[in-house]
Amino acid sequence: MLIPANTKNWDAHVSQAEIVARSPGFQHLRDRIIDLTEIQPDDCVVDVGAGTGLLSLESARRGARVWAVDISPSMCEYLRAKARSGGHQIEVAVGSAVSLPIVDGFADAVVSNYCFHHLDDAGKLQALAEARRVLRPGGRLVFGDMMFTLDPRDPRDRAVVEAKVRAMLRKGPAGVVRLARNGLRVATGRWESPVRASWWQQAMLDAHFDDVSVRVLEHEGGLAHARRPPV
Repeated sequence: MLIPANTKNWDAHVSQAEIVARSPGFQHLRDRIIDLTEIQPDDCVVDVGAGTGLLSLESARRGARVWAVDISPSMCEYLRAKARSGGHQIEVAVGSAVSLPIVDGFADAVVSNYCFHHLDDAGKLQALAEARRVLRPGGRLVFGDMMFTLDPRDPRDRAVVEAKVRAMLRKGPAGVVRLARNGLRVATGRWESPVRASWWQQAMLDAHFDDVSVRVLEHEGGLAHARRPPV
């Protein structure tokens, strides 16, 4: 892969994000999102929270014209380098999910993966409004995200949290430290803001999407897809 000379200046989280993106779980989730999107050659695809290009690169390989948007300049720089080295035509822009630098009715599809849980509830609703705005009539919205809460009364929420705690503890002292840090983030209100699948179902209906479907997966995540009405 082509590596720019100023690689050392990139944020450390770029390397960690690439490791996560290459994991089998995320590769499988990528394939499920891409398959649901039903990308056709020459489709215009907007990837929201593109990161290191998990969805953008695969969309481009399938013949789509891709516009990748991420809030991190480092991520955008990294994705530009990957796109150039692979010969992919991907336009990369620094931007937010709540204010996409894309004109109205431009995209055949909007995709995203593990981006929206970083937004509060109002931000999620604005992100849905932005996705609908940039989609052409009949365009598709498909995304994966964390879909659970910290409610111990809910069986799935409880099972997800317990599984995460066990996974961290298996890592030994490093896992215990990470668990303590996450606990501190929750206590101080600085943790991510995932919501349940039912929340997304209602939010997409309220945002005037059609053919709305949301389903939880075998882990903490879920898959959602919908269409902007044709008229």
